[in-house]
Amino acid sequence: MSRIGKKAVEVPQGVTASIDGQKVSVKGPKGELAFLATDDVDVVMDDGMISIKPRSESNRARAAWGLSRTMVANLVEGVTKGFERKLEINGVGYRAAIQGSNLQLSVGYSHEVLYPIPQGIKIETPKPTEIVISGTDKQRVGQIAAEIRQFRKPEPYKGKGIKYAEETIHRKEGKKK
Repeated sequence: MSRIGKKAVEVPQGVTASIDGQKVSVKGPKGELAFLATDDVDVVMDDGMISIKPRSESNRARAAWGLSRTMVANLVEGVTKGFERKLEINGVGYRAAIQGSNLQLSVGYSHEVLYPIPQGIKIETPKPTEIVISGTDKQRVGQIAAEIRQFRKPEPYKGKGIKYAEETIHRKEGKKK
């Protein structure tokens, strides 16, 4: 039994939600998002609450139940508050800057790495060693953060590289004489 799926998602003031078959569309102050639920679940809206119920007791339906509820909750949170991911850059001479519609990274290569900023995503560099990625879609924000981190993953000896702000790097001991 899904404990997450049992909870109904509350639609706050100023947000409009509509259900068309299996498609849930949510519109709010930060934008509009949609999610297509699988046929294993029923999506129902009543008096400002969106509830999801499994159509059968199969493992697949029960797995889709919690997933669908979380996806709908992320839609509502995305159009009201939005999502944000912070990255930190560690290393001598490593830095980031916004250059037009690109993120410019200096992370130890012989060349600058240019990452084009996608539509609907906002990237800021409050400090040269900090990158803040924000947007309405949680999946896209996380994917873009992962792609930027991929340019120079943190290494375990000196901790140099791009890491998530909440991530801790397990350091290894170097060579001994």
